[in-house]
Amino acid sequence: MTRPYDSAQVSQSKPELAILHDVAKALTSSLNLDSILQTIMEKVAAYFRPDTWSLLMVDEEHHELYFAIAVGEAAAQLKSVRLRIGEGIAGWVAQYGEPLVVPDVTKDERFTSRVDEMTRWKTSSILCVPLASKNRIFGVIQLINVEMSTFGTEQFMLLQAMADYAAIAIDNARSVEKIQELTITDDCTGLYNARHMYNTIESEVYRSTRFSYEFSVLFLDLDRFKLVNDTYGHLIGSRLLFEIGATIKNHLRLIDYAFRYGGDEFVVLLPQTAKNSAMVVARRLLELMRTTRFHVGDGLDLNVRASIGVAGFPDDARNAHELIRCADEMMYTVKNSTRDAIALFGKGITQ
Repeated sequence: MTRPYDSAQVSQSKPELAILHDVAKALTSSLNLDSILQTIMEKVAAYFRPDTWSLLMVDEEHHELYFAIAVGEAAAQLKSVRLRIGEGIAGWVAQYGEPLVVPDVTKDERFTSRVDEMTRWKTSSILCVPLASKNRIFGVIQLINVEMSTFGTEQFMLLQAMADYAAIAIDNARSVEKIQELTITDDCTGLYNARHMYNTIESEVYRSTRFSYEFSVLFLDLDRFKLVNDTYGHLIGSRLLFEIGATIKNHLRLIDYAFRYGGDEFVVLLPQTAKNSAMVVARRLLELMRTTRFHVGDGLDLNVRASIGVAGFPDDARNAHELIRCADEMMYTVKNSTRDAIALFGKGITQ
């Protein structure tokens, strides 16, 4: 006779299975990485009962580990602490991708007391396991001062399984993030695309309406860009678009957005920026285009000018499409007359 599944009974008789079940459930029911990692680390802490525990993540750019999650008396101090890859027990695990069980840190030359000195903590034992997937190390789970007399092969296998779950969660989250980036990013310039532009501006309309903010949009079209493609070919044209897009983005604030609208047209969103301030930005970009020589390879240093239209919310439009139309209309006002200038909605061409 088949007996019904009783999760409470399993939890009492085999807590390890219950933990794995809960973690697997969290992994398959949510794409929220922070929530999944928090669940995993809470289960680890409840089972192993360390004095303190932490999840360190790898910063690949700086070749360091930082404390993404830390629990214990020194948790607040650990937020600013970074370990070099290879430094200490956790750094060694991150470097070599192998777990380490250190019952007595005074007998392991890999241990560094730097963190203890900063936090005034006393580390006796350390358990560290890497978070690894597809030959890539994402981070390290670190448990401090676990009761080593009860730690055996079964406990080690459970800790390794939890680390594997965490690595899967991180890998999945990053894959989803890359897919999302591809759907909103222009292949040629690396800027956001027109689809994402409308969503972003609509969000800004909502936020600005709610908090009574102003914001502005610049519509920028390159002058005589077709001559570049006709003279040097589309490969050079694409390189030039990439360099121009990067140049525009690098001369904006962190809160601003740059989009490739299509072809040789770009849009800049300036949150919390009135039209008079937007004109300052437009003049700066206009002068930037006039003075910059773009190094597109093959010994070519090209200079391209631009026609720019400026419109603002809520003075000129009430939604994203209307606002883009107003800025676009001003851009064409410049395009059909002087080029290499700026037109402000409601006032026309201005310097």
